[in-house]
Amino acid sequence: MKRRQRPGAQAVAERGWLSAHKWLLARRFSQLAILALFLAGPWFGIWIVKGNLVSSVTLDVLPLTDPYVLLQSLLARHAPEAAAVTGALIVLAFYLLVSGRTYCAWVCPVNIVTDSAHWLRERLNITGASRLSRNTRYWLLGATLLLALITGTLAWELVNPVTMLQRGLIFGMGLGWTLVLAVFLLDLLVARRAWCGHLCPVGAFYSLLGTHGLVRVRADNRRQCDDCMDCFMVCPEQQVIRPALKGADKGIGPVITSPNCTNCGRCIDVCAKQVFTFGGRFNNRCTDSTQPGAPADARAPANHSPGMEVLR
Repeated sequence: MKRRQRPGAQAVAERGWLSAHKWLLARRFSQLAILALFLAGPWFGIWIVKGNLVSSVTLDVLPLTDPYVLLQSLLARHAPEAAAVTGALIVLAFYLLVSGRTYCAWVCPVNIVTDSAHWLRERLNITGASRLSRNTRYWLLGATLLLALITGTLAWELVNPVTMLQRGLIFGMGLGWTLVLAVFLLDLLVARRAWCGHLCPVGAFYSLLGTHGLVRVRADNRRQCDDCMDCFMVCPEQQVIRPALKGADKGIGPVITSPNCTNCGRCIDVCAKQVFTFGGRFNNRCTDSTQPGAPADARAPANHSPGMEVLR
């Protein structure tokens, strides 16, 4: 289906720009606020949070540790301090509850870089792309853990774009700019959402924590879908939408249950029909089945267009 306007244009026209970007703005505020808390100490001497996204302490009371880094540390045969273990357990419990890849959309500063690359890619109408398997990130995750085991070091953290970006903002980027620029160009020129959607081992790790997260995007109003494809165009993990949005005829409920959904909320923003919303993972029964025996009005889709076939 040939697109005539950018994703979300109809939502903007019907609901206004602010409403059609509220979750995007909320994410940017969250990401920048977290960065500001870390930078306030080194830049202005206001030490609310000490440390970085790998390991920190808030108000000299609350320890937080990246469980992925702690796992690497254990494999490298480093004995962690009790505060680091406590901090990792706190972070682990949080993301087990809210869904692991919420970290990617609401905390990770590299997401701002990759979102910017995607925005520019769309504006320049760059459509060519290399084929990258989304499973590559899990192979890279395994490789980083194996590397820690073999070398006895946190080797991945030396080149982790998240670590490099935050460290660079505090101490000066240096060669860190090269790595951040490489991620930007990768997403701009090589493949759509190449880093976050196909390669990043950090996202792969957090997706493993999101298999039973409670906070989910739901397509409860999916019968109103007019197949405009806006949600599909903006989603960083397009494969997660199809089952919940178009799975009624297979008895699939409206909750996006994939652990790779980042809970970014962009599908909610751009949908003019307000098909999507945030909710819980429970009550995922299919009540609008199009299977034989369902009521006639439930079997008939609200609208149809060639774009539907892409989502099926």
